[in-house]
Amino acid sequence: MRNTVLRLIAAEIVAAVMLSLLAADPAQASTQVLAIATSIEQVFSNVRNWLFGILTGLATAILTFGGVRYLLANGDPAEVEKAKGAFKSAGWGYGLAVLAPLVVEILRGIVGA
Repeated sequence: MRNTVLRLIAAEIVAAVMLSLLAADPAQASTQVLAIATSIEQVFSNVRNWLFGILTGLATAILTFGGVRYLLANGDPAEVEKAKGAFKSAGWGYGLAVLAPLVVEILRGIVGA
């Protein structure tokens, strides 16, 4: 008796969920494009910002990875060297991120904007 009641309740729940999914209309939201560049200057500014953000994010991730590797090295010289290599790579990443505006200026000069 109890199994029958539980099965009926489960069937009713499944039927209610299926009915609500089948009866739902798709949402018709109005869309607005917020990232339309109106000038070439704005495009170069966006490229510079994206380049800076991606490079600093990657450099921070590599720096964090190197720090964890250094902490977990437990005195192993090979692991310490690998961690130091990660620190150097993070430094190169931060250096490139600092140079991102210069790269964009060079591109701007090539394009002639």
